[in-house]
Amino acid sequence: MMRNLMLPVVLISVAAAPAPMPAPKPAETAIREAMAASAVGWNAGDLVRFMDVYADDAVFVTPKGLLRGKDAIAAKYRPSFQGVGNVRGTLSFAFLEMRGLDPRHAMLFARWTLNGATTTETGMTTLVFERRGTAWKIISDHSS
Repeated sequence: MMRNLMLPVVLISVAAAPAPMPAPKPAETAIREAMAASAVGWNAGDLVRFMDVYADDAVFVTPKGLLRGKDAIAAKYRPSFQGVGNVRGTLSFAFLEMRGLDPRHAMLFARWTLNGATTTETGMTTLVFERRGTAWKIISDHSS
């Protein structure tokens, strides 16, 4: 008899328990997906989507010094986002190496390429990512 009374209690407890959270994606997978989405934003002329990979407090290294914050970095890129697409060309990344620094930080070494109508630009980038919640965000960008 006691067994029959316990079954509904167990079933209610199981039904009321929160669903388990899905395991986070491995850092490399999540970072590759974030960078691909950023390139799609660039190529579509969508500055907001391109910038989504950056943390609000990101630092960007330029030849003239540091840009601090997502808004300052976006202001640097804004002139390229006119009309449809990006006036500088189609952006792609070749991932060279990814290093986990600790469970919340990773570093990506990559080559960026911009294929324009008449020219091709290419350079290197070193990006430091930090896991913020479920997303990986760029906290440091040194691209040349």
